[in-house]
Amino acid sequence: MSRTSSGPEWSGDMLTRPDMVEAFSTQLRGVLKSQAAFVADVRQEAEAMWKANRPEGYSSFEAWWRHRWVVGPFREIQEHLEEAAKLTFDLEARYRKGRHEIPAARQAAALEKKQAKQAPQVTAGAPGVIPPKPVEPPTAGAGGARDFLELVSKERSA
Repeated sequence: MSRTSSGPEWSGDMLTRPDMVEAFSTQLRGVLKSQAAFVADVRQEAEAMWKANRPEGYSSFEAWWRHRWVVGPFREIQEHLEEAAKLTFDLEARYRKGRHEIPAARQAAALEKKQAKQAPQVTAGAPGVIPPKPVEPPTAGAGGARDFLELVSKERSA
């Protein structure tokens, strides 16, 4: 199958962000649903055509059997396409959890554990142990502007 579109070629790093995976799964879901609708239309026409033009010389059981034999694969294909469309939701959820939520939770837990090890243990009533003083956050005048857009423009100019 050749690519006729002038879009970018596929590469695995295209799905590194959750919004890209969401867009991909939404687009894939749309394609699968449209194909399932196409197969359903063909199946509906095949069933109607068979019922309207029942072959001569077949008994009612044999006609039913042949009808089932012809229409059955259309039904199965349609069901598989609909199931594949449902699986795109799993694709999106597993990606988000496996690549972003679980690693972020692990990283936060590791950081918390590391900070707990580095922080001095303060015991109640222990003489000579003074807890560290809290650090004041920088004010807008002392450290420069704290506006997000200004920070972005400074980062770009640097």
